[in-house]
Amino acid sequence: MEESQLLPNLFRTEYRKIVSVLCYLFGIENIEIAEDITSDTFLAATELWSVKGIPENPAAWLYTVAKNKTKNYLKRDTLFEQKIAVEVKHNADKSEEIEIDLSNKNIFDSQLAMIFTVCNPVNSAEAQIALALNLLCGFAIQEIADGFITNREVIYKRINRAKEKLKEANIKIEQPDNNEIKNRLENVLTTLYLLFSEGYYSVSQNTTLRKDVCAEAMRLTYLLIENPATNLPPVNALLSLMCFHSSRFDARTDHNGETILYHDQDETLWNQELIEKGAYFLAQASKGNVLSKYHLEAGIAYWHTQKEDSAVKWENILQLYNQLLILEYSPIAALNRTYALAKTNGKQKAISEAEKLNLNDNHFYYSLLGNLYTDIDNKKAVTHFEKAWQLAKSASDKNTIMQSIKSLKEL
Repeated sequence: MEESQLLPNLFRTEYRKIVSVLCYLFGIENIEIAEDITSDTFLAATELWSVKGIPENPAAWLYTVAKNKTKNYLKRDTLFEQKIAVEVKHNADKSEEIEIDLSNKNIFDSQLAMIFTVCNPVNSAEAQIALALNLLCGFAIQEIADGFITNREVIYKRINRAKEKLKEANIKIEQPDNNEIKNRLENVLTTLYLLFSEGYYSVSQNTTLRKDVCAEAMRLTYLLIENPATNLPPVNALLSLMCFHSSRFDARTDHNGETILYHDQDETLWNQELIEKGAYFLAQASKGNVLSKYHLEAGIAYWHTQKEDSAVKWENILQLYNQLLILEYSPIAALNRTYALAKTNGKQKAISEAEKLNLNDNHFYYSLLGNLYTDIDNKKAVTHFEKAWQLAKSASDKNTIMQSIKSLKEL
């Protein structure tokens, strides 16, 4: 790795570890102290490494400096010593000196505890995602703003409000027990699912950022799998779903960032290693008698990694959508089902089902109707595509829709 990229990469990978350990040590009410110490550590690296050069083991250097800065803070801050350190020492079996433990085990424990803290329903899903990107993934405020296609100030306020709500609710940063896992795991999985979707379906043209967001969602989900208490079928199903979707990431856009529709994708660009991992985690998810929406969505995603346009493929996808809608109805899932219905029962049947949905503010709805009416009533198809173009927000989506309109008008 080039020296110019080393520190930014370390910031992404090590910031989240150090800040999680310090938050775990100090409690959510002192989250800013943990962030300040961690930021000061990286500031010291920026200043000293430019003069003295990069140390032999950069990560170990950061851990040592973070430990020293934490100890210095504890010594000089009287209020902290009187009010907070007493509790920390009590939790540490009354040891005379507080130990800043940056071992692999404590980093893992701290990050797991932070996942359950950040993914708390006292905050909105949007706020949880922003906080997760910042604290759990090490994304800077500006990066998160770029991902959400908004300005820095909006994200800054969103994250700060989320922190304040956690403090007001007196949320503890601790290892989840079996009862906590039972009650909170679904919310954690929902947040990780939405975090992944934020990267995978983002309208941002920054492909690197979007892939990084997806990778972080997968990393956090894998942390749950590495912990025996949270290594449960729905968690494996969610990671399987993420693997299958990520396997087609590079085939979804061309070199100009334009969307490539599924049937036009170059399957040689699909990542076979991720497809195999997806199949592995789906097999793990099948153990036990739990059937979650993640199982069904992973099954649908699996069949989409089979490029052959066979009747068996689309019949399986249709049946999985039928089960998904029974388990948890979603207008978007119902919309996606109609595409599989067109493949199995013909376009006329799919049109009839699709038009019942009346998703009049959704450009995907009109794009689907445009596709379904193509070769049946091209004039109607153009009308639907034009409505889709008006509703689409991203330039990439608008360009894709416009290509369909042009193709029909040339007939």
